[in-house]
Parts: sequence; C-alpha cells; structure tokens
Amino acid sequence: MSAQGKTRVLIVDDHAMVRGGLRLLIQSAEDMEVVGEAGDLRGAVEEAARTSPHVITLDLAMPGGSGIAGVERLAKAAPGAKLLVLTMHDDPAYVRSALAMGASGYMVKSAAGTDLLNAIRAVVRGRAYVDVPSAVGLKGVLVPGADAASSPFAGLSERELEVLREVAQGNTNQQIADRVGLSVKTVESYRARMMHKLGLKSRADLVRLAIETGLIGGSGG
Repeated sequence: MSAQGKTRVLIVDDHAMVRGGLRLLIQSAEDMEVVGEAGDLRGAVEEAARTSPHVITLDLAMPGGSGIAGVERLAKAAPGAKLLVLTMHDDPAYVRSALAMGASGYMVKSAAGTDLLNAIRAVVRGRAYVDVPSAVGLKGVLVPGADAASSPFAGLSERELEVLREVAQGNTNQQIADRVGLSVKTVESYRARMMHKLGLKSRADLVRLAIETGLIGGSGG
C-alpha cells in the first residue's frame, strides 16, 4: 500500500473512453488511487516501472502485444503488481490461461462497476478473483493459484511454453534455436516433450490449442 494506505492502480486499455470511465470509478473509492494509464503494452511496461502500482487492470487486446502472451509479458515486467484482466473475452479457456500466465483476476467488462472495486481489493490481498458468466465454477474470490492447474499448459515448464509459442507461430526448429538461445537438438527435445504432454500429434493441433486459449493470436477486446 502507499503511504496514505491507498491501493495504487494502473489502468491499461487502448480505448481512452474506457480508461476515463475506469479512472472515475476507481477514484471514487476512498481506498484506491489511479497512478497512471497506458494505451498499449509498451506504455504499460513503462508506466508500471514509473508508478510502481499495486494493481494493473489490463485489456487482452492492445497494440504492442495482445492476448494471453501480453499478460505474461506484463507479469514479468511488473512482478510486484497484481494483474486484473478486464476484457470482452468470456471463454473459460482464456480465464484459465490468463491465471496460469500470471494474472490474479479476470473479469468481463460487462461486470465492471462495484464488482471491479471488489476484485481490486481481492487481488491486492493475494486472492484470485474471477467474474465471467460462462466460467461455471470459477466465479468469485478464489484461493490463490486455484485455477492454474486447470490450464492445458499447467504441466509445461517455462522453457517448454517458450518453445510452444515459437512453434505455434510457425517458426522452424533452427529459427527457434536462434531466438531462444538453444541448440536445434534441444529445441527438438523440448518440442517432442511438450507435444507429448499436451497429447497433440501435429503443429496444426498445437496452433489450434494456442489460439483457442489465447496463448497466441488474441484479438478483440
């Protein structure tokens, strides 16, 4: 918390009108303050470093990095902040993947309002919070990390996830090796291992899963 005991919130959304509405709502709470705004992922990373927020509200679709991969990037860039996804995507697969990638909460924009303030209070206390009508059994305040195990990628190591994203984006083993600093043989090993863990038989199956869960190709918002 800040010296005044208020929760510091950074708002990340590519629509200025949405940011303005969220700012008014959050500033109306006596225990919260908005310390910054960003309209893209790069700006979010910069603002997080500048403002040291306790909570970041984050849309899934923004310039500079969209989808679940954007959640992971911001989670790594601002490890001291809790990420609360606020989006139009209501697919439970997105919820599970976002939590697995570092988000502490997930809400659809139609649920914003008083519930958003409750969600911010929950995640800043170390709880997970999900409010998605279609996510039966995931609604409300949850035990930290409760849904990470439900992600199809929960059994993968961080390195295997890195290789998975590269494969799903169409990169060859040599390209992946060059990008992540591994030998081609090691990449082949990681690739075979994670395909086996996921029960997939082809790159097409992997791409389909990555898109369905928002690991790559997230769009809309």
